Amino acid sequence: MSGSSMVRWLVYRRVVGGVLLCLALVVVGLFWRQAILSGRFLSFPVEQAAKILPTLHHPFLEFLKLLASLLIGLLITSVYRVHPAEKGAGVSMEHAQVLLCVAGALMMILIGDSLARAFGVAGGASIVRFRTPVEDPKDTMILFLLLGLGMACGVGAFALAGLGSAFLCIALIWLQRVAERKPRAMSLVITAEGSELPLVHVQEVLVRHGVEFEARERSHGKHAEIRYRVWVPPDTSLDHLNAELKANDGAILQSVTFERLRKRDL
Repeated sequence: MSGSSMVRWLVYRRVVGGVLLCLALVVVGLFWRQAILSGRFLSFPVEQAAKILPTLHHPFLEFLKLLASLLIGLLITSVYRVHPAEKGAGVSMEHAQVLLCVAGALMMILIGDSLARAFGVAGGASIVRFRTPVEDPKDTMILFLLLGLGMACGVGAFALAGLGSAFLCIALIWLQRVAERKPRAMSLVITAEGSELPLVHVQEVLVRHGVEFEARERSHGKHAEIRYRVWVPPDTSLDHLNAELKANDGAILQSVTFERLRKRDL
């Protein structure tokens, strides 16, 4: 299977999985309370079930809430991080997004309708201090929205969580389409096995792909190395660019590394 076919298959799988997940959450959210009241899953009289339903804690039901929040976190993260390797936040932010959604569901399960538990959770959360800065405001908003979707799962509002997830996915895709697409500011480090660098070949490849570049550092020794600051067009594949840079009949390149520049390095 070619690279483009693999990408299309992954996108198709994400779309189908996301649609099925949102539909399943909506269906469960519309009928799970009626199913409990009818006695299909829990053997309670209707009058008693109606009274305890707001504070009902059943292992299977709580597991379903946590599972729904986990799947929502994975779905939103997969849509938001279309190209994880080309984003600056990395895998840690992806894991934080998923786990924060689960944490929101778990907090609401623990709190229930107890005001004392709410103060207890708030006091416990104040002890934990997060010192890792979030540079991108969009990452902050995604974390906030995922927390809200997790809380919706925690209180059993599966239909709201499903519709909210579908709306957020569509909004993210639309924003990525219409937003102004600026070149990616990156650092390019090229290392050759010998003492000579194929500068002509490298610059020809960069110019052919519309990549603006600026030479920053150059060193010679057992391995020659040069560092560029480059501005890569948003539609240019880094993997394809990497392969073309290494496809040289002269000097053999030992490594070609692209690194996303942080805001303080720009």
